[in-house]
Amino acid sequence: MNVGGINAALSAYKPAFSSGWGADGGRAASTVGGAFGTAMVDGQVENLRADGRTVEGKDPNARPGFESSPEKCRTCRERKYQDGSDEEVSFKAPTHISPNAAGAAVRAHEGEHVSNAYKKAAMEGGRVLHCGVAIHTATCPECGRTYVSGGVTNTTIATPKDDPYQRAAKGILDDIGVGGKADYTV
Repeated sequence: MNVGGINAALSAYKPAFSSGWGADGGRAASTVGGAFGTAMVDGQVENLRADGRTVEGKDPNARPGFESSPEKCRTCRERKYQDGSDEEVSFKAPTHISPNAAGAAVRAHEGEHVSNAYKKAAMEGGRVLHCGVAIHTATCPECGRTYVSGGVTNTTIATPKDDPYQRAAKGILDDIGVGGKADYTV
């Protein structure tokens, strides 16, 4: 069955579905996209410019809008983590952590801060009133991978204070005794 006028209407799309030779003159290429898209060249997917040539330096496995794939991302490969607190915990020196393992490593590191808070409260005779941990995420600008970028631990510790005024007031009450009477007459 043939529909009249359909070939003329599709002629604008013909370059998007054509076969031809690659930019180097020797590789067979079959385009799959429009003016900017992807091509299958010798069994490999490559990015194309408007004229059908491949874009040099662009990772063919990169997600749209990003420069490289997560496997080849230089930013993720060189990312380092370092603790900025004054406590004795891990990551005092800049340390590389794989993006896949960063979540577990950051959670364990923030757990060290929580443990230190409970130890400090026990040593000072106080107690932990509040302990909160926030894990932060970000998106890599080069490959688009979402990764754990760090964490923050906030703790509130209540410790008994040695206030001389409260000590004096307690001493007066101890002298009177519970239920006792005081004679204030002269």
